[in-house]
Amino acid sequence: MKGKFITLEGTEGVGKSTNLAAIVKWLEDHAIPYVKTREPGGTPLAEQLRELLLAPRDESVDAKAELLMVFAARAQHLAQVIKPALARGEWVLSDRFTDATYAYQGGGRGLSLDVISELESLVHDGLQPDCTILLDLPPREGLARAQARGELDRFENEALAFFEKVRAAYLARAAADPARFHIIDASQTVEAVAEDVVAVLNRLGEVACD
Repeated sequence: MKGKFITLEGTEGVGKSTNLAAIVKWLEDHAIPYVKTREPGGTPLAEQLRELLLAPRDESVDAKAELLMVFAARAQHLAQVIKPALARGEWVLSDRFTDATYAYQGGGRGLSLDVISELESLVHDGLQPDCTILLDLPPREGLARAQARGELDRFENEALAFFEKVRAAYLARAAADPARFHIIDASQTVEAVAEDVVAVLNRLGEVACD
């Protein structure tokens, strides 16, 4: 049986790392074989591209160059990690996927959604996540959390207005595909957010067993 593909999305500081751990615990409690990965990244080549994308630099990075690097990393990630794991019947848990590209490069950078869609069609070859959990938080609060963690990467150094556009793009994606997306209020306590995440997984698990 083909595995399930779960993605976790959200702007900076929403608590993805904490909730990835909660999802891993749920998978292990249910004895479900899984692969945990991230984007950009997941393979040696994709991780190198991640470093190029996130590193602060004096040179201005063209938005289209950024977009192409994201999809280059994703193509490798899909070919080497995601598709083989799903074919083996394992579940795949990814910290971000293509919805992040629509949000950051589409919403934040203002690139054409049609261009992103064309690249998605080329790289995905029809594959989409079975479930996307969107941790939603006002960007001002999320950035404060990110800043408290320490040194910021190239994206985290963007202005608040950038993240407002990213959040709006995420919410628009969720509204357009409510069957796949599950929006969770990340301003709740850590325990309450984790409970909401587990509730989503329980419903997904029931579907997988039907």
